[in-house]
Amino acid sequence: MKLLPFVLPLLLLATSFAAEEAKDFKPLFNGKDLTGWHVRNEKGASAWKVVDGVLVNDLKTGEHGVDLITDRKFWNFTVRYEYSVPDGSNSGFYLRGRHEIQILGDHKTGKAAKGGNGAIYQHTEPSTYAGKPGGEWQTVEATMIGNKVTVILNGVKIHDNVTVERATGSELDTKVNEPGPFFLQGDHGHVSFRNIQVKELPKE
Repeated sequence: MKLLPFVLPLLLLATSFAAEEAKDFKPLFNGKDLTGWHVRNEKGASAWKVVDGVLVNDLKTGEHGVDLITDRKFWNFTVRYEYSVPDGSNSGFYLRGRHEIQILGDHKTGKAAKGGNGAIYQHTEPSTYAGKPGGEWQTVEATMIGNKVTVILNGVKIHDNVTVERATGSELDTKVNEPGPFFLQGDHGHVSFRNIQVKELPKE
């Protein structure tokens, strides 16, 4: 197929914009080890390990582990990550250590819920159910500016500038007007993460 003369420059421009945007994101997980992270409870039994570039919480059914927290704190940002969770397993990705984006292997229900996959846990259910079957990789882009959260799950916007005025449970603290770390919930079930990266945004 022969491209029209004006198509190629547009494709190159789009590629350039994508590369420019991507370079603004910094990795939070290096794919090799847990540099930049620490466990929430040093006395707890950690099941976190890195396998072939993937961060895995290798909990067996009925076991309890520990949460994994970034050393750094953040205020305004866009964070991107991929996760895979088996059917029935449960985890979460916390913004500023206080606001959980729920991870749940509940694809068989196919229903959006305040406690379901993609929910701002027990706060706001997704506008539509966008989860994938257990074991498949799912993509998230979450932006938090002030107390507003927007979430895109698997290419679908499921939260649009939702006001989060309180912590959502199992939080590190309730200081919602201060920067905080990201943390991965590790005490409920098996879950895997990869390509965790963040772009810090200007303060208001």
